[in-house]
Amino acid sequence: MSDSDGAAADDDAEIGSGGDAEADGGEGDAPELPADLGAVRDALVDWYEADHREFPWRRTEDPYEILVSEVMSQQTQLDRVVPAWEDFLDEWPTTAALATADRADVVAFWSNHSLGYNNRAKYLHEAAGQVESEYDGAFPRDPDGLSELMGVGPYTANAVASFAFDNGDAVVDTNVKRVLYRAFAEIRNTDDPPHEEVANALMPDGRSRVWNNAIMELGGVACRKTPRCDEEGCPWRQWCYAYETGDFTAPDVPEQPSFEGSRRQFRGRIVRALSNRDELTLDELGPKIRVDYSPDGEHGREWLEGLLADLAGDGLLDVTESGDETVAKLSE
Repeated sequence: MSDSDGAAADDDAEIGSGGDAEADGGEGDAPELPADLGAVRDALVDWYEADHREFPWRRTEDPYEILVSEVMSQQTQLDRVVPAWEDFLDEWPTTAALATADRADVVAFWSNHSLGYNNRAKYLHEAAGQVESEYDGAFPRDPDGLSELMGVGPYTANAVASFAFDNGDAVVDTNVKRVLYRAFAEIRNTDDPPHEEVANALMPDGRSRVWNNAIMELGGVACRKTPRCDEEGCPWRQWCYAYETGDFTAPDVPEQPSFEGSRRQFRGRIVRALSNRDELTLDELGPKIRVDYSPDGEHGREWLEGLLADLAGDGLLDVTESGDETVAKLSE
């Protein structure tokens, strides 16, 4: 889970296997790692275990609970995720409970908690159904198996394998990339930085759970866009190129798109407006989501139809014609 930026986690990079075999730099173009690799590893794990931020999903090894946290955290700030995660699990504590829930209720929950991108709720609901119907209620335990679940990309599959089963590769999110870029001078000089190779070479065998939590914590707390090396007692200061040289440049990190006034905001309002009603026409729905709605205005029927088409394309709404009216309702 990306612990500070709320940035999208999933990427499609293939992640290799880690371990001591790559400690001398690994294969290919991976930068040479510190000679005292054991000390580097121990320093980070000791720093994390001595003091770290408390998130409730760090206190569980339940793959369902971890999957919910990973899906919720994509493009969503963690201060909104914690209460939503707790409420979601109170409502649907198991995959069996979620699989039998009405999808419209799950989508409405997502929207009401301002989690954004409501199709994630649909995918999570479908993934729960897969676990129950295809896997007899037991999650796959490795990234390849987890990737078969609806809406679970390589990053999320690896995160769940790591945090639930201690059976993943190195997690590489935007925070981890920033750490590696600053720590290793060689990464700065390549057109296609080998983040995955370096991350896996650093990670000790069989310790993906604590290691991935620790290196993401380092990126989220100490090695932030504005670094706090001394304030947070960064355990890698003695090996870090940026700390040695004072050059803390790093690749641009995507900013969270503004939510206020965005299409995401109005899509969420549409779902909320329909969650308590069977159906609404365009002109009934419009004023409920925008105070300046005018049927023939800039934010009128044509604008609203575009939003409805997006939601229908995601399988969240049914949009039909009834006489001369366009009518929308949540999908069953």
